[in-house]
Amino acid sequence: MDARQLLVLRELQDRGSVTAVAEALFITPSAVSQQLAALQRGVPVALTQRRGRILVLTEAGQALAAAATDVATALARAEAAVDVFLDDGHGTVRIAAYSSAGIIFFPALLRAVGAGGPVIECTEHDVPQADFPALCADYGIVLAHRLDHSPPWPTTVTVTPLLHEPLDVAVPADHPLAGQETVTAEQVSDQPWIAVHEGFPLLAPLEAIAAAAGRPLTIVHRINDLTVAASLVTAGAGIALMPRYTAPVLPDLVLRPLAGMQLARHVDALVRPESALRTTVSSVLGALIRSAEHLVTESAAR
Repeated sequence: MDARQLLVLRELQDRGSVTAVAEALFITPSAVSQQLAALQRGVPVALTQRRGRILVLTEAGQALAAAATDVATALARAEAAVDVFLDDGHGTVRIAAYSSAGIIFFPALLRAVGAGGPVIECTEHDVPQADFPALCADYGIVLAHRLDHSPPWPTTVTVTPLLHEPLDVAVPADHPLAGQETVTAEQVSDQPWIAVHEGFPLLAPLEAIAAAAGRPLTIVHRINDLTVAASLVTAGAGIALMPRYTAPVLPDLVLRPLAGMQLARHVDALVRPESALRTTVSSVLGALIRSAEHLVTESAAR
């Protein structure tokens, strides 16, 4: 059992197929299979099993892959000692974010880092909640969101909380509900709704609203991009659920809290534990935290 074999096992857990692991490590699928076979010879229980045509980890394999995280972290800690000496402050940090987080955080982050800081490469990835941790295999930092009461992020990633963000109902400024300080589930249940696609985090709160109102909601549009959804709201095409701090700021868009319902989401920065030891990554995480604090302050002032 060596670090290379453990790396291959961990990559199989994160990426889901031998082909994907081979592409990520720039080796052949045969070489991946050889590393897994060599690792298996030193372990008395099965680490992988066939599920149709796909090779997946057994429970023992998953446990060993989790331990591989500690090995990678220990190796990275040793490398970090060299990084501190050499100072990698001008290195590159690749960041992935879902659409609305990218709109808010990417420009603020680039301004905060400025000249002389790390090189920032930004990429948008709008994925279901369960798929965010796997993005850490390809990106130094992943901006992800999950709803209150949803399962926590796996222990394979380090989590830096950025926001605990309430979810409000967005209505056009000339809507009868815009004049109220709060709205109720009953009041919004008979409205046409603009919702995200199936499988994405902001759909579950709509189901909670429907349950509280005792009637299903009428969804007329499926839009994941909050900017597009907000534009449809202001055009009178329906109402929508919007995050309070990162919703688009439009003159005719009004956000109203739902009375009696605590709907909120967590916005977090996910990082592989060994990546968190990089001075460039830690400096970018610090800038993200400051940007999030500014968002909350700015929202309270509006």
